Amino acid sequence: MPMTGDQLTRLMVDLCWLSLLLLAGKYIRTRVRLFQNLFLPASVIAGFLGLLLGPSIIGSRLFTVIPPETMNAWALYPGRLINVVFACLFLGFSVPSLKHIWWEGGPQLCYGWLVGMGQYIVGVGLSLVLLAPLFGVPPFFGCLLEIGFSGGHGTAAGMAEAFEQLGFKAGSDLGLMSATIGIISAVVFGMAMINLAARRGMTKMIKSPKHLSGEESRGLLPADKRSLGSTQTISPNSLEPFAFHAAFVGVAVLIGWYLLKGIKALSANMKPDLFESFPVFPLAMLGGLFIQIFADKTGLARYFDRRTFDRILGLSLDFLVVSAIASIRLDVFLAYFWPFLILIVAGLVWVVFATWFIAPRMLPDAWFERAITEYGMQTGVTALGLMLLRVADPHFSTPAAKSFGFKQILYEPMLGGGFITAAAPILIFNYGAIPSLAVGLLSILAALAVARLNGWIHQKRGA
Repeated sequence: MPMTGDQLTRLMVDLCWLSLLLLAGKYIRTRVRLFQNLFLPASVIAGFLGLLLGPSIIGSRLFTVIPPETMNAWALYPGRLINVVFACLFLGFSVPSLKHIWWEGGPQLCYGWLVGMGQYIVGVGLSLVLLAPLFGVPPFFGCLLEIGFSGGHGTAAGMAEAFEQLGFKAGSDLGLMSATIGIISAVVFGMAMINLAARRGMTKMIKSPKHLSGEESRGLLPADKRSLGSTQTISPNSLEPFAFHAAFVGVAVLIGWYLLKGIKALSANMKPDLFESFPVFPLAMLGGLFIQIFADKTGLARYFDRRTFDRILGLSLDFLVVSAIASIRLDVFLAYFWPFLILIVAGLVWVVFATWFIAPRMLPDAWFERAITEYGMQTGVTALGLMLLRVADPHFSTPAAKSFGFKQILYEPMLGGGFITAAAPILIFNYGAIPSLAVGLLSILAALAVARLNGWIHQKRGA
């Protein structure tokens, strides 16, 4: 059914409301010291402001600041915007050889796999033995831990249709709440661990983590510290450079869309059909990778500007986060409060344990800087991991940033929003929790074996 003029006007108004919330969130961030100390993104603040102004909290039949139809429309945005975010991940980066990636990021990859897959073992295992019998939640309830923590708001939103088809419509709302708690805990516990490590002499570059200026804490840049957000690689006389880059992002999403249609057509007779509920965003990421490989081979890549792709990614992610949080159904969250709380606490205990007791025995030099970067990514988002690293290593003098970057190239297609993240609930639903847990444990053992064979496991803490 074609979209009508009224619907297009409604779409424009909905986007304008999101824009207003984003500006309000940014203003609040610059004024409230607590939010600055937490490094809470303006988009998260804006999302909670939208939730507060919507019908779920102060709204009523007689008076609603943000109309219910706007909130209902926002609930659909994240599942589409996440495709843009993932399509941008590889665009503008020259794809290095796998051998180079492996030797630079191998230790970080093995450790990251242990932590990320461990979230599934903890979450699904806890659901199987405690949460499902006690609270009646499905076994794949435990997937919310990795989907929200490691995957983030975008991944949780992108899984909405999959959860609905699996008969657990609450999954996306709970995943969004998991992602929000993950971001806050990434900053709160991350900063606390940096303070503790600095005092104990475990950090390489700092004695105190208080290195960020007031402007940086507020999220504002003075004139002498501003840098270019993008570079024009083509003439605006022929095509706007931003539109040029956005067009490649659109093609990447289109490739992902048709890949999924093709896979669904091929798997239509499968019993069960594992791709019936599969989302588009991991395949949009593949679309971006295909375009980048083609661009590298043909010389087109010299006209790609990574910073412009970052702007497109950031724009989509900010609007995604606002619309996702603002449209969370609080009644759903409260209905699953206790099993959700137990799951989140168990997940945090696991990631903190890994940071202090596993990382020093698996990561090479600058183990804490590497570990705190991974902690920020595994509980929040990649940007938070790098933010924590910048506090612990202000000038990126240790190898942590480089090894983390190479690790992400191999890690992101699988976990943290990749294929395993998207497929895990579907696999558990169709094949059961115990076989899925067994496969997860085998993959962890394989990662440990690889680390051992390459000499990346130390006998003593911090060796």
